[in-house]
Amino acid sequence: MAMTRGTARRRVAAAVAATAVAAVTLAGCSSPPGGAGAGDGASAGPSASGAPAKAARKDGADGAGAAEAVAKKGGRLGGAGSACELPVTFDLAAAWKPKKIEVEPADEENPFAEAMADLTEQGTVRAACEIDAKPAGNIGFLRVWQGDASDRDDPGAVLKAFTADDPEAKKATYTRVEAGGLAAAEVEYTVYSELLEEEKRQRAFAVSTPDGPVVVHLGGMDTAEHTAMLPAYELAKRSLKLG
Repeated sequence: MAMTRGTARRRVAAAVAATAVAAVTLAGCSSPPGGAGAGDGASAGPSASGAPAKAARKDGADGAGAAEAVAKKGGRLGGAGSACELPVTFDLAAAWKPKKIEVEPADEENPFAEAMADLTEQGTVRAACEIDAKPAGNIGFLRVWQGDASDRDDPGAVLKAFTADDPEAKKATYTRVEAGGLAAAEVEYTVYSELLEEEKRQRAFAVSTPDGPVVVHLGGMDTAEHTAMLPAYELAKRSLKLG
């Protein structure tokens, strides 16, 4: 029996999240007293990006302060020769690792491959690049989605189609913003994590380009991780330029 889009997404997301939790747990169990790298300089203490997450866990902060912060620059993405060539370019947070998204064609005889292919399309855009936060100490990704050049919808319409195509999206709030001086739209919403049995926050912004719409989305293992990664998201948004 074919899986629905929502079921496929939930299963794959749960599998990815479970793998991430297991990896973090194993890393913690195998660390010597004092933490991984204690004594050799590999871990010089909590990173700046981890501070907002601790604050959120401690006092229930909603992430507003983190959203105003901007991460330290570690490179630039989107241009020719970069890990992901995109219609836009923007600064990457230090230590975050970008990777071009390439998925095999959907295959009805391979449910996992079919689900992964489905995961790379949402609304009117397709996943083009993901930037991994794990090297910086967080669990989550900043993902870039790209539409067709023939799509002339305004950024707000693109974002509404994007969230409408996620069956778990709730409490969406849309605003008009600027991304690097370009007219943009932004959405904040929540999704329910079956693994954690709680809601977690999501955020995305969209811009229009001559090569089609672009959506930059930030998720996270949970709301605390999402909050910790907001400075990287803000860096991308504020430094964005047409390619």
